[in-house]
Amino acid sequence: MTQYAIYFHQQWVGDHPAEWFRTRVEPSTAVVRDMEAAGVLVFAGGLEEDLADAFSADATSGTLSITDGPYTETVEQLGGITIIDVPDLETAKLWAGRVAEGCGWPQEVRVIR
Repeated sequence: MTQYAIYFHQQWVGDHPAEWFRTRVEPSTAVVRDMEAAGVLVFAGGLEEDLADAFSADATSGTLSITDGPYTETVEQLGGITIIDVPDLETAKLWAGRVAEGCGWPQEVRVIR
């Protein structure tokens, strides 16, 4: 079995009215329920969008520093992540496709090493 991270950047979601987002609740939660039933779900969740609530930890100088806000300012920010544990790449692609369809926006997938 191999673990994969299926994730998206908040900017990939696009601008939609609140009504559109409400239409995504059932399809996206259905995918999570299906992953649970299939025994492949490790974790799924969206991330807080307000970067003012983020903080960073950095010990690269040899001294630990905890600071408010993101570590660096970037154009894109991680919006959500799903971790699955599946037997092969084809199964990972299947679930990534299901997540993309359920959410209504693109997903990127990477092996967790």
